[in-house]
Amino acid sequence: MADTQIEILTARDVPLGGPRAMTVRRTLPQRARTLIGAWCFADHYGPDRVAESGGMDVAPHPHTGLQTVSWLFAGEIEHRDSLGTHAFVRPGEINLMTGGHGISHTEVSTPDTTVLHGVQLWVALPDEHRHAPRDFQHHAPRPLRVDGAELRVFLGTLAGEASPVRTFTPLLGAELVIDAGAAVTLDVDPDFEHGLLVDEGAVLLDGTSLLPAELGYATPGRTALTVVNTSDRPARTVLLGGPPFEEEIVMWWNFIGRDHQDIVEARDAWERASDRFGAVDGYPGDRLPAPALPNAVITPRKNPSHR
Repeated sequence: MADTQIEILTARDVPLGGPRAMTVRRTLPQRARTLIGAWCFADHYGPDRVAESGGMDVAPHPHTGLQTVSWLFAGEIEHRDSLGTHAFVRPGEINLMTGGHGISHTEVSTPDTTVLHGVQLWVALPDEHRHAPRDFQHHAPRPLRVDGAELRVFLGTLAGEASPVRTFTPLLGAELVIDAGAAVTLDVDPDFEHGLLVDEGAVLLDGTSLLPAELGYATPGRTALTVVNTSDRPARTVLLGGPPFEEEIVMWWNFIGRDHQDIVEARDAWERASDRFGAVDGYPGDRLPAPALPNAVITPRKNPSHR
């Protein structure tokens, strides 16, 4: 039987690089929970007025062992990577980048962007695919009305809508905007654990109250989730899910590995500007240096066991 209690994960503020850094609200990872399915990282930002926050300007930086998922509510971000991709992140459109063995990229808000608002998410790759080659996918899911809500499924399948975007583990990712005062019940895979991140408004997730920047966690075993908008305006949320990721992972800076040595080798390759990460063309500045490694051995993380 499923644990009916919803766990509330609160965000912490993190500056996103540079002296005029925009601040993001991070709900994953944290001490209480490292992953939801293979989702291992969730940053939520905005709405930020670019003239005041400085917007997003992230110089070339590396990734290993993961996929990045960019999803915007407002604004526009220019993406360049060492695969040679030059693309834009726009509201309601997913950009998914695979950095298995190694990739580097930049993210810069465009000059016409006045307000920047969205989420940046990471997916841990399973061990057999963690050295997958570089890849980039784009998809604009159609809006779908379900009860008193509008749904956009950007990964996986929900309410009969399936995303064509390829992942290495089963995943669910969807934007859910619930009308003022409305309730929506969604059939979900009972093998999945789920997380509902609130962007705007206030909601009840299976009876538990969630406020903006909070993430409600639901254990596997549920066949449905009910979300009620308790505010007097539309409530925007992001629903994430997947089967529990049973592998232990090591996360440090922009790298995901399985042990301390994986991180040491990735950092060394980046600092030596090796071919492992390639080069990003078109960015008018230097690449980001890797921070110093901690004095202690970086230890693996694993979620609490499900009873």
